[in-house]
Amino acid sequence: MSAAAAPLQARVVEVIRETADAHTLVLEPAGGREDSFSYKPGQFLTIRIPSDRPGGAARCYSLCSSPLQDEKLKVTIKRTRDGYGSNWICDNVVEGHVLDVLRPAGTFTPHSLEADFLLFAGGSGVTPVMSILKSALAAGTGSVTMVYANRDESSVIFREELIALGRAYPGRLNVIHWLETVQGIPDQAAIGALAAPYRDREVFICGPGPFMDCVERSLQALGMPPERIHIERFVSLAADPFAPVETVVPEAGPGSSVVEVDLDGEQRTVNWPQGAKLLDVLLGSGLEAPYSCREGACSACTCLVLEGEVRMERNEVLDAADIRDGFILACQAVPVSDKVRITYEA
Repeated sequence: MSAAAAPLQARVVEVIRETADAHTLVLEPAGGREDSFSYKPGQFLTIRIPSDRPGGAARCYSLCSSPLQDEKLKVTIKRTRDGYGSNWICDNVVEGHVLDVLRPAGTFTPHSLEADFLLFAGGSGVTPVMSILKSALAAGTGSVTMVYANRDESSVIFREELIALGRAYPGRLNVIHWLETVQGIPDQAAIGALAAPYRDREVFICGPGPFMDCVERSLQALGMPPERIHIERFVSLAADPFAPVETVVPEAGPGSSVVEVDLDGEQRTVNWPQGAKLLDVLLGSGLEAPYSCREGACSACTCLVLEGEVRMERNEVLDAADIRDGFILACQAVPVSDKVRITYEA
């Protein structure tokens, strides 16, 4: 059976030039299905990029807006050398452009906004961190400290917005800028010194790989529990999530399990044959379950196990805390117990 991720459409209502090589797209739903654009702080959008390449092209970009403020959806794209998607967007997308997107997804989001936060952002990795920062200030009562690393002052995305937020939330927001041209490349000792006063906080990290690795090592050296360290790692999509795919689900036999699914406010019960992937079973049953990469690398298909046991054949994105809380990747999950209950509404 052929299936494809259900595409949405978003209209660009404004393009904001944040820096010389970073553009923010302000979006609104186009063609209805506004409810499908609901999101949590720190999640991302998958955008279709026009391409003659075999398999097409799609890229994941974090939302920098807050769902808890009265603002439209925003994604910020920084142009990268030889970056196919980022260069096409920065060169071609203007006000009025309609983009094909998938519903917001991702697990890089706080369980509660009432905590005190320590946020680390490097370059354009500030986008999901900005969403969490604004949401925590708007809906929570705790303090937020963000360490923001950039090459130089001209490359600081959201500089004016951060200044305005500091004025709006005095005593609750502390932004520490780290400029490579002034302080050099941050190392483990420097990051550890900055993080030490906030070692009891919930930490979210996004940026270039070496930067995130350095921050993670620094926090581990401080003895911070791993369940309080959250890292956003994007992997380039190898396939086109907008293209139809063949979902082959074996017929239910004597050893099949049963899965109860809570999706988009509806409950369904379907047979789950042994060895079949949960996502394939749901799509084959006519359910519009979300997905993107189908490779266990993007978290778009994440759902929560409420009852029963499953096994994931591959996982490159959920951390130990996510798994302990019961989150799984539907594209990689096969049944272990006879009955499983899952929800996408968590």
